[in-house]
Amino acid sequence: MPPIPRLLAMVLALIAAPAALAAPPPAPPAPPALLLVSIDGLRPVEVLEAQARGARLPVLTGLLAEGAHARVVGVLPTITYPSHTTLITGAAPARHGILSNTTFDPLQANSGGWYWYAEDIKVDTLWQAARRAGLTTGNVQWPVTVGVAGVDWNLPQIWRSGTADDAKLGRVLATPGLTRDLETRASVAVPTGIDETPEADEARGRLAEALIASHGPRFLTTYFTAFDDAQHQHGPDSPEARAVLERIDAALGRVLAAERARWPQAVVALVSDHGFGKVDRQLCLTRALADAGLVQTDARGKITGWDAAAWNMGGSIAVLVARDDPALKARVGAVLDRLRADPANGIARVLDGAAAQAMGGQPQAAFVIGLAPGVMAADWAGKDTPLLAPAHYPGTHGYLPDDPRMRSTLLIAGPGIARGRDLGEIDMRRIAPTLAGLIGARLADAELPPLDLR
Repeated sequence: MPPIPRLLAMVLALIAAPAALAAPPPAPPAPPALLLVSIDGLRPVEVLEAQARGARLPVLTGLLAEGAHARVVGVLPTITYPSHTTLITGAAPARHGILSNTTFDPLQANSGGWYWYAEDIKVDTLWQAARRAGLTTGNVQWPVTVGVAGVDWNLPQIWRSGTADDAKLGRVLATPGLTRDLETRASVAVPTGIDETPEADEARGRLAEALIASHGPRFLTTYFTAFDDAQHQHGPDSPEARAVLERIDAALGRVLAAERARWPQAVVALVSDHGFGKVDRQLCLTRALADAGLVQTDARGKITGWDAAAWNMGGSIAVLVARDDPALKARVGAVLDRLRADPANGIARVLDGAAAQAMGGQPQAAFVIGLAPGVMAADWAGKDTPLLAPAHYPGTHGYLPDDPRMRSTLLIAGPGIARGRDLGEIDMRRIAPTLAGLIGARLADAELPPLDLR
């Protein structure tokens, strides 16, 4: 065939040009999605050695194979509320403001109140960062979420009386209308009171599924707590605790299925807050302080005043003094030195306030006591409270963060994340900025850089 004359070729090109210009541009990438789930008290060994330990955890071990994992060095103290706030902020407790589970209450006036209220968080959170990045957000009972900023659909964690009034309180503090809506969709009630049963965790999972299906938050946090309670009640490595974890694994699988059905390219991050240790005896530091005249009580043993007070945190104790008085601090230090001198009392280390602050915790404390393995802190229960007694339960946490038993867990999988990668041992503060980067957000107050997951 003879070649097309040059003029005709030019005409054909001009005709084709508008059609090319009219072709639709490529679709923009879908907004990111992130599911962040916490299993309270999940040690790395539970997943890394699941088969050898006889545990049936197909969802957790599947995440382990599918993505990257790490053993996580926690914060001071290694307990639930400070750790969960670090996981959502990337800051240490001394900076983010959630210093324990319970508020400091030496006169026992707050009826066992916890750090439920997000207004106590002093730094930027992942929910706020996600909102700035244009993502919708949701939460199912993550700790310290009453009144939290940046959450579109919020079921906060709170309890007070342990009665039916807790349900009313929860409905008032949740996003208006959300409690009834999700309860109807999931055919399950929102857990109320301090409900740490496996059934309550299964309910949390079903509520998370309903929230994903009905509202589809691009960033969702949800929390399972029954494994922690089982280890407190029966001890780590107990058959009872393992059975609870297997039920949580199944509930987690249903939440993951719902998330991936809604957002197929979602990143899934599974975290925990602390490890666990076995205990057999307990130390009541308030007994020693009272015997030294540093705590005052009435005839029934109710605390009426204090010069020094113990703030118990499982495997550690913060000791606060009532005033800035070197002589008072020296007097308290002498009491602690005498206790530590007797190995039967189970005091492994005594940190001064500066050392505790350097570890990122307890800025108000004059001292922080690290208890020895096998020993936990005991609360004051009246004038007959002994210094030492058998432990109330066989497992606890809260030991100093350099204790290997306190290691927690990170499993993370999704687009761009290396399969089967062992990230080694990481600082807990690196998790939140890593998650922020994966959703195109930035945490203003994160203290450490993100992880490289490639």
